[in-house]
Amino acid sequence: MVFRLRLPLVLFCIANAVFFSGMLWARARAEVKKAPPMEIRAVENTEISGAPVLQKSGRILAGSEQGLLGFERGKVRPLWTGAAVRKILKAGDTWFLLTSEGIQASADLENWEGRNQGLPVKTIKFYRNGVKSFLAVVQEIKDLEADPAYPEILVCATKDQVFLTQDGGRNWKSLGMPPYRTNGIKAVAVFHPASEGKAQPGETHTDEGTALTVFVSHSTYGIHYIEAAVSGAKWKELNTGLETLETTENPDETADIAAVLGDEGPQIYASQTFRRRIYHLDWEAKSFRLLWSDTSVFGTVDSLNPAGKMLRFVSEGAVAELDLSPGGGRIPEKRDDIRAFLRELSGTQDSKFDCLYLENENVNLSELWLLNEAENATLTNLIEDKTKFHAAAAEGRNGLYLPVNHAMDSAYLKSYLDLMADRSLNMAVIDMKDDYGRLRFSPLDKEIEARGRVFRPLDIDKFLKTMKEQGIYTAARIVVFKDPVLAAREGGKYAVWDGKTNKAWAGYRDIRRKKGEENGREDLIEILGDDPLDSEYELVRSFYDERWVDPYSEEVWDYTARIAEELQNRGFDEIQFDYIRFPTDGVNLADTRYRWQDSGMDMESAILSFLRHIRGRVKAPISIDIYGANGWYRTGARTGQELELLAPWVDVICPMYYPSHFEQDFLAQSPEEERPYRIYYFGTLRSSRIGRGRIVVRPYVQAFYLNVSYDRRHYNADYVRREAEGVQDAGNGGLTYWNNSGRYEDIPKIR
Repeated sequence: MVFRLRLPLVLFCIANAVFFSGMLWARARAEVKKAPPMEIRAVENTEISGAPVLQKSGRILAGSEQGLLGFERGKVRPLWTGAAVRKILKAGDTWFLLTSEGIQASADLENWEGRNQGLPVKTIKFYRNGVKSFLAVVQEIKDLEADPAYPEILVCATKDQVFLTQDGGRNWKSLGMPPYRTNGIKAVAVFHPASEGKAQPGETHTDEGTALTVFVSHSTYGIHYIEAAVSGAKWKELNTGLETLETTENPDETADIAAVLGDEGPQIYASQTFRRRIYHLDWEAKSFRLLWSDTSVFGTVDSLNPAGKMLRFVSEGAVAELDLSPGGGRIPEKRDDIRAFLRELSGTQDSKFDCLYLENENVNLSELWLLNEAENATLTNLIEDKTKFHAAAAEGRNGLYLPVNHAMDSAYLKSYLDLMADRSLNMAVIDMKDDYGRLRFSPLDKEIEARGRVFRPLDIDKFLKTMKEQGIYTAARIVVFKDPVLAAREGGKYAVWDGKTNKAWAGYRDIRRKKGEENGREDLIEILGDDPLDSEYELVRSFYDERWVDPYSEEVWDYTARIAEELQNRGFDEIQFDYIRFPTDGVNLADTRYRWQDSGMDMESAILSFLRHIRGRVKAPISIDIYGANGWYRTGARTGQELELLAPWVDVICPMYYPSHFEQDFLAQSPEEERPYRIYYFGTLRSSRIGRGRIVVRPYVQAFYLNVSYDRRHYNADYVRREAEGVQDAGNGGLTYWNNSGRYEDIPKIR
């Protein structure tokens, strides 16, 4: 848990706030609280019971977590199983499935083959009873689309690459991505922009109007396009007309891009993830024109489905369609018949499907998890595949971080219990393995004690008895990969290694300070820039107070799992993992070597493999702490914390949206004092959308002062109150106040 000002960390946050792009169009807080519901009319004279309007002859297909199902004459049968089906696509005579484990294709919906040649593969590592094994799977495909004119041409994307095929997916070629070093791709599209003189598959055209063109949306940098058939072509920005985020110049994330053949030639439409906006692309002007928006300050429009003069889409709790004809209205009409049909197919009040395809009705919808979302709410009613975990028990917990030293003293502990009762708090988070790798309990498992170091242990049996008597939910905080104790064991066997020094790696920064000020205050030390040192200054190497173990190490996973297992068995209600990431601080990051990294693994697959290992051994709710940046954007840049990928394996995400750690003008529009509310309100909602409604979002709330410009002007009890109210207004899956020293006089009563 980061709680002190460290210049490289601040620079990381600043980079991630340019990277952050400032966020949202957030209006003043009064407007936020009065946000109206989505303006959609119901279709009149629609027969809902039995939805006969949708039961004409033709294929009815639905994708779920278990695979693809076909419906005919009241019967259902599986057509493909083995992974979750996220999207159904028909291109010419071929059916394509976008699944959680790659792309499948079939000409008859009976015989299937993988069409993944050329797509990147990631390796998941398993470790059980001292034996490791591996599973190679196609990296998660974010989107799949076909050229509306040429069904053999398709485009797809992983988190950081776009791929094109011109032979129906039999061979994929990487087109790279726009010139940025962060992952975060959301949607793709492909088509030939001109209505005449269209390019043929494989042809090269230098005329911009006819070239085969691929589009991609990036969570931070907006929409770009590339003329994929032109030799040496580069990605070009295409963001004019898209609404930008407050305090930044960057557009908000584009949720979907749809290409369709219209009466006037191919057309492109786009929508956004965190605001209800639909755009039409004017290709000649290279500019997007707003077709429709409502007055909500937050909302999602996804799964654009052009059909004739109508553009269908999915939003919170609704399938709707927009009339695109010249005289058409600009208020979407709700398609309750489609929603009712989905309920009939699933046999529940909520859709249990991820996607739906009605061949004769031109209905092709995905992202159906949005139908289970309440208006402007952050949480879903826990979907079926999630109930096998423990999110329900973890939801709605509001608490604080309790320093373990304070919990050892009965009088001190009573003061916290009194405070929690007065502030209506029902949860305490306490270190059981702290930031220095020390075990703050006496383990019964001797294997734990052999690798760790017991330091001033808490009597957890006595502590937990007291907490349960007071009705306090307890979460055991385990710092995972920042661990100087384990990093020093067995000659550095588990440590992140330094490829230059051939010893355990330690991050450092080069600083300059005035000569003779060896004991000077750190906040007066400047990071060495381009300016040369003058005679008053000297160059000093300063090491961070951090040592890291290798996140790829299955033995580190086992050690962590042993700790978690014992703590759950001894009575903790929840296991919370912090520093579940790779190191980020140090000018020498490029020197890191990960000796436990097996072939085919990357940062994301390391964290995912770790969580899969933990999930198989821990039966209590699992929460993980993540950088605020990784909760704001669809990215795990530098850390491996890709929320969208990790969400299915945990119950709770705890983003650290500390205003002090963002760029200081981020969301600081007038009224400036409302900035903490905006950060927590929109941040909580964004994390839920990125996690596809499958997680409880329980942010850490800053209850401490940091010597940065915004805090110097505004930090007080109202600052903390605004943060908490932002979380509560976003749905209140819970919150945790953080103050490393345990000072909580500033926290408000939970509403």
